[in-house]
Amino acid sequence: MSQEQPMKPQLGEESQDNVTAAHVQEHKDLTDESQGQGGRKNIQATSSGEQILDRGHITIGEALEATALTAGSRPVDYSDAAAIQAAEVRATGRTNIVPGGVAAAAQSAATRNARFTRDDEKTKLSEILADATSKLPADKPVTRRDAEGVIGAELRNDPNLTTRPGGVAASLAAAARINQINHSSPKKE
Repeated sequence: MSQEQPMKPQLGEESQDNVTAAHVQEHKDLTDESQGQGGRKNIQATSSGEQILDRGHITIGEALEATALTAGSRPVDYSDAAAIQAAEVRATGRTNIVPGGVAAAAQSAATRNARFTRDDEKTKLSEILADATSKLPADKPVTRRDAEGVIGAELRNDPNLTTRPGGVAASLAAAARINQINHSSPKKE
């Protein structure tokens, strides 16, 4: 029975953020390569209803896919399902989860996994979060507020009131920090 090994003490939060950020950037590079020179483009509506083209920001779906890379071998539990649900709600702007979507699959997997004792029988995060971007009916760049909501959901549903390094909340937090840096740095045209 495999168990997740705890992080080494010398790896601080900063180092884990760098690892997650590297995975997110690796995913973005692959997305750019597979979609041509322009890379992935996200259209987002502003409060006035006009649509803006947003380039170079990590979306919620992409951050969820990064989680599949950083923590994909870990079985889905209730705190993961809650964090994924919070992320989906923020990405779609809906107040409920999408039937057959990422959050519904995560909730189903967490319920199923609770019945099994052996990790090899359990559904893994990578199975749920692979291609999360294409499974979301809408997507948007991760903001600090999005990350805070997902962190809160993961904390509230974890028996130890903790988030996991490389997990859903950590990936969204890293993406929000990268987006904030990208937003504040001068644009190159």
